[in-house]
Amino acid sequence: MGKSSSASAETAARLASLTSWDADWSGLRVVVAGIGVSGFAAADTLIELGASVVVVDASVTERTQAQAETLRIVGAQDVLLGPDAVEHVPAVDGAQPDLVVTSPGWRPDQAMLAEATRRAIPVWGDVELAWRLRSRRGKKAADWLTITGTNGKTTTVGMAESMLRAAGLTAVAVGNVGKPILDALREPVEYDVFAVELSSFQLHWANSLSPVASVVLNVAEDHVDWHGSYEGYLADKAKVYANTQKACIYNAEQIETERMVEDADVIEGCRAVAFTTGTPAVSMLGVVDGLLIDRAFIEERREHAAELGALTDLGPSAPRHMVANALAAAALVRAYGVEPAAVKAGLQAYHPGDHRIQPVAAAGGVVWVNDSKATNPHAASASLSAFGHVVWIAGGLSKGVAYDELVSRHAGRLRAVVLIGLDSSELAGALARHAPNVPVFPVDAGQTGDDQPAGGSLTGREIMARAVELAAAHAEPGDTVLMAPAAASMDQFVSYAERGAAFTEAARAAAARETTEE
Repeated sequence: MGKSSSASAETAARLASLTSWDADWSGLRVVVAGIGVSGFAAADTLIELGASVVVVDASVTERTQAQAETLRIVGAQDVLLGPDAVEHVPAVDGAQPDLVVTSPGWRPDQAMLAEATRRAIPVWGDVELAWRLRSRRGKKAADWLTITGTNGKTTTVGMAESMLRAAGLTAVAVGNVGKPILDALREPVEYDVFAVELSSFQLHWANSLSPVASVVLNVAEDHVDWHGSYEGYLADKAKVYANTQKACIYNAEQIETERMVEDADVIEGCRAVAFTTGTPAVSMLGVVDGLLIDRAFIEERREHAAELGALTDLGPSAPRHMVANALAAAALVRAYGVEPAAVKAGLQAYHPGDHRIQPVAAAGGVVWVNDSKATNPHAASASLSAFGHVVWIAGGLSKGVAYDELVSRHAGRLRAVVLIGLDSSELAGALARHAPNVPVFPVDAGQTGDDQPAGGSLTGREIMARAVELAAAHAEPGDTVLMAPAAASMDQFVSYAERGAAFTEAARAAAARETTEE
């Protein structure tokens, strides 16, 4: 065996031994890709553990420079910023790194990550790192309930957190929802359980997770550009079921999720449990006469069912997708041992966050709804389904998906469409093919100059103000102006949250003008 092969074997053996906070992380040579929320948390944690860390990020802004300075102060060996910094794998302590830890948004074909793969340098995601650090001497290791899906993840993880807390457990929602798991691990709190939201990106880079229960809420074409194909996207989503201990929960109304469970390599004794918005069969959760029903986690499930709550616990008129999310969350916590009364109490205590089918203004018989989190056609379809007549604000970064099915399904409810985004040609084409009689109004963002923002000469706020002005001009009493873009935001906005905030501000201003004119 040559020296390089021997060194690789030693490195592999060492990495395999790193399965707790108290393992020997000292001197491990690590490159952290990305200095955003998850990347910063990964770098900060690894430095605390004694690893030698170099951080790289393509962005050079006031924020990244401030983050870089902080990491240098706490002990990062180096922080490299700028486009050139992410083209190649940097040396750490003058040698090839033992490991790369990547932020979830970095694509596998990104130059530095692709080079790491060619050089047989292992690549972990921040979630993989967090799983390996979950056990710490003198502190309870939190159990994990893992949640993924094309849509509804944040709602479901929030509902699960609320149910767990109603049961008296110390629980927190972490992961893609906002709080990095690594930050929760470092808090001086002994959590009983984490409700973990996982994106397909995070799952791609995770291989060791073993949750108590797991769920894929739904799947639809999304992030095809990142994964290379829809099949690649599905394969990464399916990883959430690997090594599940007690229950793999799937959507009975989507055969793809059931097949994922059938193909999963799980812990012996793990059950397959379905949820449906219809009447549940044995080993399922569902709805009967306005009640949420459990026929999976009770002893006499062939003859009886447990009541978990009522549809009215979700609000006066819960849309179908919210009912599905509630059932999925209930299945997760029931697998964990939460009693039905706590499920009901958790649903009653839960309050949806901003930017997900959020009414933000009303005037002149028109309701304005912010669904900026509808970043793909599947999410936008669920949103459109909730309303009768819609002036739809849509468009943005399409991520390689198609819009024909979405438009053909909802053409009859569209009063008008206002298009935002630098290139909404795919959506515009689908509207021309399947809703030719619906008026479409593109928002011209202006020309992009060298000193102008990426979204053109207008700021994101100005773009949304124009979109809202156009929508207001064509909305009639009884209509809903719905901002459900069916696309990502990064072409004209920093995030979906910024896009939603811009819409909310503009919609409230439009409603105020309407009220004044009345």
